[in-house]
Amino acid sequence: MTTAMPTAFIGHGSPMNALEQNRHTSAWQAYGNALPKPRAVLAISAHWFIPGVAVTAMLKPRTIHDFGGFPPALHAFDYPAPGDPALASRVQSILAPLPVRLDAQWGLDHGTWSVLTHVFPAADVPVVQLAIDRTKPPQFHYDLGQRLAPLRDEGVLIMGLGNVVHNLGLIQWGGKGAPTPWASQFNDAVRGHVEHTEHSPLIDYAAMGEPARLSVPTPEHYLPLLYVAGAQRPGDSVTIVTDGIELGSISMLSWSAAPPQ
Repeated sequence: MTTAMPTAFIGHGSPMNALEQNRHTSAWQAYGNALPKPRAVLAISAHWFIPGVAVTAMLKPRTIHDFGGFPPALHAFDYPAPGDPALASRVQSILAPLPVRLDAQWGLDHGTWSVLTHVFPAADVPVVQLAIDRTKPPQFHYDLGQRLAPLRDEGVLIMGLGNVVHNLGLIQWGGKGAPTPWASQFNDAVRGHVEHTEHSPLIDYAAMGEPARLSVPTPEHYLPLLYVAGAQRPGDSVTIVTDGIELGSISMLSWSAAPPQ
């Protein structure tokens, strides 16, 4: 009998985390070491934000370097995890009659590989990415998470990759600035709702007012959290993997919901 897998949201932060060792990457590594090894990962990354729903369906997904201005070592970074076309077809089936396109072009973007290189450094766990439909409201994404939850019983780790607070326009370059009050307020509110399994406020996050508007100026980094909340089950134990505000306006809040031991 397959052990039901946890589901997790990881605040991925800078792509440089792929090359760095810091308290967040160490926490991701410890999380991976403590996990039962999944059959595959279904990754919902902020960086595949398109009209419609698609899922990667290739045997060997490419490592996408979807950024600029970083050191050559990061642009050369490769995360050679295999794909899983059978899982892609299963996702397509489980979400039917919603149209889900089997994609052979995308691959693994930095929201996914900058984290998984620490969680599964051997790159030996197959990875499939699910695109976020940018035309749909928050409730849609939460509902998809609920529909995907049975994959947990099939050995699949459902993982959302984004940032609860992600405002590059108000970032404090230099790294020494204290978290802005609005970033801390929104991050703490989201963490509290996560820890108490209060999903309605997570879906209706815009009701949190100005802190939400500043923390989520565009939705793509927040929405992966809703897939994870949707895939959570009553009785799951919530664990905070790591937390903190970097550069004043980037939240590293990462959490997992796992079946009781």
